[in-house]
Amino acid sequence: MTEVAAEDAEPPGFWDKIPPNAQGALWMLLGGAFFSVMSLVIKYLGQELDSFQLGFIRAVFGILVVLPFVLKKGIGSLRTKVLKLHFGRAVVGISGMLSIFYAVTHMPLADAVALTFTRPLFLILLAVLFLGEIVRWRRWLATFVGFLGVLIMVQANADVSLASGVALFGALMVALVSVFLKKLSRTEDPITMMFYFGVFGAMIAFIPAMLVWQTPTWQQLAILAAGAAVGSGANYCAIRAFSVAEATAVAPFDYMRLIFSGILGFLIFQEVPTFWMLLGASIIVGSSLYIVQREARLRKREEKS
Repeated sequence: MTEVAAEDAEPPGFWDKIPPNAQGALWMLLGGAFFSVMSLVIKYLGQELDSFQLGFIRAVFGILVVLPFVLKKGIGSLRTKVLKLHFGRAVVGISGMLSIFYAVTHMPLADAVALTFTRPLFLILLAVLFLGEIVRWRRWLATFVGFLGVLIMVQANADVSLASGVALFGALMVALVSVFLKKLSRTEDPITMMFYFGVFGAMIAFIPAMLVWQTPTWQQLAILAAGAAVGSGANYCAIRAFSVAEATAVAPFDYMRLIFSGILGFLIFQEVPTFWMLLGASIIVGSSLYIVQREARLRKREEKS
């Protein structure tokens, strides 16, 4: 029987023959391409629509995307005892989204994306302040070096210093979202978290969006809907990447977003990266990669012990 079953079993396909870490790398590369396209959509639409309006519409689309899953699981799946945490997560999450949208719109695309890579640097500070983690000198040094890269980029872009500051604030908010997600994930379903983020995010962005509202054309709505779908695809690819491969193996490929964004910025908006931008971005990426790999090694030691 065993031999018959073995003969009847389908041979592994091309994808199954690829090692898990290589699969994860390909998922991450695809996700990076999707993310870059979404940033391109925001930058394109941001020439005519305000960032607050884009953030509000994006939040509404987020509700529409998750609503079928809520209905499938039942309204009871939305019951929660930590509504305040959901609201806090929405405040920092929508703040980060609006900030990054503003930065992408008012800065060269690759520059804005590079500054969002400071998230691991901020996570070190937040882990100490809110999670009580002990950070040793190597990671503190990498964090310091990473922020030196930020200073190099910012001083080289004095004409967009406000947008640079907003981009850094957005990265800080996105890092703070990770702290909220760590707490929420202990009791809450991902669908529940996504739903409340969409609802509260839309509520928070509604008033500022109305103050700058311009009725979007059907073409603009279609482009934004496509961008939202691509953004969801980027999140899915990232989840798949980390589910099939080791974090240290796939994390470096996330930084290909910088190259994708640079290429798109050059082709669509004729943006040419400066030497100082490339130097600062390289320092940020290098220090962030070190922190990611260092944390992964420490986690493996803790699991063995």
